Amino acid sequence: MISKDFNFEKSIKELEQIAIALENEQLSLDESISLFEKGVKLSKECSQYLENAKQKIVLLTEAEDENND
Repeated sequence: MISKDFNFEKSIKELEQIAIALENEQLSLDESISLFEKGVKLSKECSQYLENAKQKIVLLTEAEDENND
């Protein structure tokens, strides 16, 4: 479930920062795992957000097609 204060663009930027940190920084194993977990959570939220957006678009275009028939 996506939280009400979810922001897609902010989450994508945060995912980018996590990827950079995991690739470039000297992190402890615990820090790396924590960042990875956060990245997985953000990735799932972004995917769900995009899926919801896709469903809305499909519904809107289907309704528009029905109105034009």
